[in-house]
Amino acid sequence: MTEPTEAKAPSGPSAEAAPKEGEILPPANALIAVPQTLPVPVKELPRKKSRWKLAAFLLVILGAAGGGGAYWWHLQHLGLPVGIVSGNGRIEAQEIDIDTKFAGRVIERLVDEGDMVTAGQVVARMDTRDLEATLKALEAQIKQAQRTLDEARANVVQQTTQVTLAQQEIDRTGALVKKGFATYELLDQRRQAFDGANAALAASKERVGEAEHALDAATHNAELYKVNIADNTLVAPTVGRIQYRIANVGEVLPAGGKVFTMLDISDVYMDIYLPTAAAGRVEVGSDAKIILDAWPKYVIPAHVSFVATQAQFTPKAVETEDERDKLMFRVKVRVDPDILLAHAADVRTGLPGRAYVRSDPKVEWPPNLQGSANQAPPAQGAPAQAQPAQASSPQASSPQGSPGR
Repeated sequence: MTEPTEAKAPSGPSAEAAPKEGEILPPANALIAVPQTLPVPVKELPRKKSRWKLAAFLLVILGAAGGGGAYWWHLQHLGLPVGIVSGNGRIEAQEIDIDTKFAGRVIERLVDEGDMVTAGQVVARMDTRDLEATLKALEAQIKQAQRTLDEARANVVQQTTQVTLAQQEIDRTGALVKKGFATYELLDQRRQAFDGANAALAASKERVGEAEHALDAATHNAELYKVNIADNTLVAPTVGRIQYRIANVGEVLPAGGKVFTMLDISDVYMDIYLPTAAAGRVEVGSDAKIILDAWPKYVIPAHVSFVATQAQFTPKAVETEDERDKLMFRVKVRVDPDILLAHAADVRTGLPGRAYVRSDPKVEWPPNLQGSANQAPPAQGAPAQAQPAQASSPQASSPQGSPGR
């Protein structure tokens, strides 16, 4: 019998771990010795310094931007003394919708977008043929009620004569009864006829009252339809400019349908937002000035008409000197109505600009905000102004921390 040939042990590190024939293997959970050193050395990777360089570069840019912004704010503050605050905003006017009172069809349009209108001017008419037909029917009812009333009044006169006759017959019959020429039965008949005449007279008077009420009702109904017909003639409620034409001739609108949107140029204002330190010193009625970016040489006289009692978050369109000024107070600066009426055709809305408010009455306006009322007003197309400025307006906020543009 040939003895089994022993296999050669593999060379290398795994030769020691190869089991031999007849050898008892250790349990599976026995610890196996691991060499203390790895066969292949691992090199440490160098640290990347590009991120740190990028971060340092960004910090330098931010620092430069912050310094430039601080320098810009510093330059802006040089034009305003202490006691005058400012903020940026846009010229706005109260919008008024010219709506229909009743459902109907637009049959006539007398103005268009951009036209100036005066208070009471007719701007459009609605179809009122159905209302006019109903009005004619009511007018016929008025005539009929008037004739019924005349007839009732004539009946009253007739019944009055019947009462008078009945009273006279009672008197004659009573005299004849005393002399024996008439019976008491006849006297009773005369008295009953007198009572019947009085009842008929009372009834005729009631019919007069009924006819009068019917006439009043018909008259009031006719007046109501006259008012409704008049309300279908759309008029401008105040002086202003037509901003939008919403409906055209021939369109059928529901009750309350919009035909035009107009701007009330008697109420033109600019909303600005001031921080607590500045808004706390501003009062309703404080003197103010408005300078628009499109016409920086003209100063618009104004006054403060509203100061918010509660702060709100800073609008996106408003920039502040201090980023901590997250809550601002809305201040409405209204243009003087006399200036608006004198330059009604020149009012423009949506124009950006700045409003300057004098929080301290003792502080004098700087020369560039004083203006001169003796100089000529702006040409056609310029906003409502009365005082050209002597110099270009400072395009900045006040030292009190009012928002910048």
